[in-house]
Amino acid sequence: MRAFLLFLIIGGLTIQSRCQTAQETPAPAFIRTIIFQGDTPENQTNPVTRLGSYLRLSFDDIIGDEADYYYTIDHYNFDWTPSQLSKNEFLEGFDNVRIINYTNALNTLQPYTHYELSIPNNNVKGLKVSGNYLLSIYNSNRELVFSRKFMVYEPLARVSAEVRRSRDLTYIDEKQTVNFSIDSPDLLLKNPAQNVKVSLVQNNDLKRAIHNLEPQYTIANELIYRYDEQSSFWGGNEFLQFDNKDLRVTTADIASVELNELYHHYLFLDFTRNDQPYTYNPDINGGFVVRSILAQNSDIEADYIWVHFRLKNYDVLENKEIHLYGGFNNFELDQSTLMAYNEETGYYEGARLFKQGYYNYRYIVLNEDGSIDDGYISGNFDETENLYSILVYYRTPGARYDRMIGVGYANSINIRN
Repeated sequence: MRAFLLFLIIGGLTIQSRCQTAQETPAPAFIRTIIFQGDTPENQTNPVTRLGSYLRLSFDDIIGDEADYYYTIDHYNFDWTPSQLSKNEFLEGFDNVRIINYTNALNTLQPYTHYELSIPNNNVKGLKVSGNYLLSIYNSNRELVFSRKFMVYEPLARVSAEVRRSRDLTYIDEKQTVNFSIDSPDLLLKNPAQNVKVSLVQNNDLKRAIHNLEPQYTIANELIYRYDEQSSFWGGNEFLQFDNKDLRVTTADIASVELNELYHHYLFLDFTRNDQPYTYNPDINGGFVVRSILAQNSDIEADYIWVHFRLKNYDVLENKEIHLYGGFNNFELDQSTLMAYNEETGYYEGARLFKQGYYNYRYIVLNEDGSIDDGYISGNFDETENLYSILVYYRTPGARYDRMIGVGYANSINIRN
């Protein structure tokens, strides 16, 4: 009887662990400038790459002691629960090996070790199937340091998409709606309401994606999605920016420069924009580019700089927090992004360590319940230029995993009524 009860407990724990959805582990403070790219270089956070193409991960350890790091790759279903595939069914080669490509910084005030991982490589020859994946980085004690999601697709379906203003007059000036269709001429999509899954992603921010939209109707083998509320996003505003590729000079973004142990760049004062008219300002939709004007190789010659932010918000927020937000840390909110209210100046102020380069950022409000208000500081405008990704998954009847059969893109720069 005791053995039977033990079997039930262990079995239950195993089932529970396999049903848990994968969550990305944010990087600790000593891991900086994580760049994760596939065959679309503009996505630096959670890349979407074609099956058989390459992936490249790079990051800096600012302790700079040439620590050993290892990586693993795991496969997941559409809902980020572990798939039933064994490692050799989705991976050609073997993982859980050390990252051997690393270089120490050259001629920088901040020491760091720069690591690079490319897939395929000598150990991982490639990925065998499409779908969702999680790349995890471990230290020499096999402790998880950080992880990143990525998606691999097969070009089996064509996705056509356009961005429209909301049909709800209450939000017509604030929201954007994505209408799209999926056509798979060479793959019969059986029972699409159950077997076809879709994710909509705005500006490569996977954390705030829309999931589980079902087709409204079909024409032949084409699935049509013309939702309004269900596929709508707040328009937001164009990202703010700064460029500190030159350590020693002020710019249109940088008001003053100081040198202590490291360089400190003080940005010009930012203002709340939710009550201001929309103004187009070209951005890269929350991304960033590492670069130094004097470096031949910015990966190891770009220095780290303390960047100081100031925001003038006319109301002191009670039970809420203001954070920096952007792809520079995979849209994570932590102590390094928190803006603190300074009673002497009346501004919200914060400082964060950045590698030299060009960065997009904006300010968001974190409510007491954990929800994010994207437009409280920046405002929401239907004219805002945003990039939308449509990720399409299909589970063949009887299959043990979800394939990703296509990806489409749309930009709101050509928004229609």
